[in-house]
Amino acid sequence: MTTRVMITGGAGFIGTHLARRLLREGCQVTILDSFNPQIHGGQRSLPADLEGHVRLLVGDVRDHDTFRRALDGQDVVVHLAAETGTGQSMYEVEQYESVNIGGTAVLLDCLVNDQRRRVRRIVLASSRAVYGEGKYHCPTCGVVYPAMRSAQDMKAGRFEPRCPHCGAECSALPTDEGSPLQPSSFYGLTKQTQEQMLSLFARALGLSAFILRYQNVYGPGQSLRNPYTGILAIFASQARSGQPIRVFEDGLESRDFVHIEDAVDATWRCICAKATGVEVLNVGSGSRVTVNEVAQGIAQFFGSRSEVSVTGEFRAGDIRHSLADLSRVRQRLGFEPRWRFADGLREFLLWAEGQATGPNQYERSLSEMRDKGLLHG
Repeated sequence: MTTRVMITGGAGFIGTHLARRLLREGCQVTILDSFNPQIHGGQRSLPADLEGHVRLLVGDVRDHDTFRRALDGQDVVVHLAAETGTGQSMYEVEQYESVNIGGTAVLLDCLVNDQRRRVRRIVLASSRAVYGEGKYHCPTCGVVYPAMRSAQDMKAGRFEPRCPHCGAECSALPTDEGSPLQPSSFYGLTKQTQEQMLSLFARALGLSAFILRYQNVYGPGQSLRNPYTGILAIFASQARSGQPIRVFEDGLESRDFVHIEDAVDATWRCICAKATGVEVLNVGSGSRVTVNEVAQGIAQFFGSRSEVSVTGEFRAGDIRHSLADLSRVRQRLGFEPRWRFADGLREFLLWAEGQATGPNQYERSLSEMRDKGLLHG
């Protein structure tokens, strides 16, 4: 029997890649998307290779009628639709609450009140942001979970998280799904709330649910216009136009970058898995790279005249390091990331090189944060 899958936010970066995979697997695909101008610019259509092959509904996830139409006859829902800027979430608070939490509430309300419901599984795109700083090792106290870093420490150039017991600097460990949830941004808090909402209703309704805590997803097709889309796209745009590339903190902050094909593979494995109940899984590469290494590598790739400078600036809500423990997703789904970051970065930059350069909104986004007291240094 053909599986019918509805993707909220399906016209976005992860959604379009997932839709292509689902079509190759023989699924029927419905996409619900509002075509947010921050992500899509003025575009309100799908990529040409998806046109005519998927059912598209243009609408807002907060609209009950649109959501009910999108859910009609579906077996699986992949809930990607969300506002995603960590920094932006710290001042567009109502918008992030409305879309991320409110949109999820509408989804669950429709499922509870639709007596003809066929949906048997939901896959939620969550984020490693729910962990905050995550799991660390203190030389004195062992495994610890540091709280949000203080502005006082960072203004003094002390960027590494501190042990919550003895105050010593700590070193990053792979963060597993059993780690405490203590988000340091409002975006992370909305993701934690989404997880709790889905877990509660999935159990109440007897649905299967997978909650995927994605690390930093990157690859061809990523928005180059959205100033909150991630540092790879931001640095690539700056390097291509010869603008200065400013690296926050001391440049040694690091990220776990997961290639879009690996993220989609993990998501597909959730859709077709035989498991029942509620599963929470990390999706990442299991390795990390410093932001300064990323900036230097991108500038070198383009032969850019951009000056890469480490500024000491820092944003409220940013975490220091991210590194996923993939033990559980390997065990539950047989997932193994295939893309090395060096190879994935080269593929992404080759793609970006062929894209038109649009207006750079990044500096405006930083000005907004500075005006609101959320960017320091």
